[in-house]
Amino acid sequence: MKEILELEKICLQVRRNILDLTYYGKASHLGGSLSCVEVLVALYFVFMRIDPQKPNWTERDRFILSKGHAAPGLYSVMAERGFITREELRTFCHDGTRLQKHLDMRKLPGVDASSGSLGLGLSIGVGMALADRLDRKNRYVFVLLGDGEVQEGQVWEAAMTAGFQKLNHLIAIIDCNKMQVDGFTKYILDIEPLMEKWSSFRWDVQRVDGNQMEQVIDALSHAKATHTAPQLIIADTIKGKGVDFMESKAEWHAKGLTEEEYRKAIAHLDAMNLKLEHGEN
Repeated sequence: MKEILELEKICLQVRRNILDLTYYGKASHLGGSLSCVEVLVALYFVFMRIDPQKPNWTERDRFILSKGHAAPGLYSVMAERGFITREELRTFCHDGTRLQKHLDMRKLPGVDASSGSLGLGLSIGVGMALADRLDRKNRYVFVLLGDGEVQEGQVWEAAMTAGFQKLNHLIAIIDCNKMQVDGFTKYILDIEPLMEKWSSFRWDVQRVDGNQMEQVIDALSHAKATHTAPQLIIADTIKGKGVDFMESKAEWHAKGLTEEEYRKAIAHLDAMNLKLEHGEN
């Protein structure tokens, strides 16, 4: 397993990639992309059986970004993992790009499900896991949801089905950054208590700090080692994590960067990188 420090350095570079592609693409969705970086890095660099040189390898694990507006986060991790180049990141949202605001599996190899309207990803994951059972495939399906989209009814239908079918190679993670486009989830449609709800649907549930790499690694290790039920990890995160003036501010769900904000954010990440190099927390 890669050392935690190395993974944390990758997270910093991924956050820099997110800033680059959204700034040069004159686009947004920074907050929810930054919040789930540790989860994405742990999956792509430690836990998922994938091959960047063979993105359509039939035996690969599957990953579904149900919170599809966080595509900048996924593209940024894919660049570090070798699926695409960092240079291509700057084509985000440009004419003719493969990197659209929402994922398109027809255009970008390595993307297992297209996105658009939220709330669909877990249903897709359930279908994949059921198909793998019928085909006797011993691979995993990972689904990353947003806490805002968990307000949708289709998520709960899929959760009920997965629990009833005991889909023990299905691992879902909720990026629980407590916010959605209109503000705090608890004031719009409170989804708590999440642990009790998912447990009642026959899932094995853990709750961790989703921005602490060690906790994410431990949770995913437990999830892959437990084969009695579908697995849920509630990852409590910070919207805009890693950029001090964005953290826990709902406005950064769909706000783009000015040149001044971009330079300020990059400078903040550079300072964090120096602290990591010197062993500071």
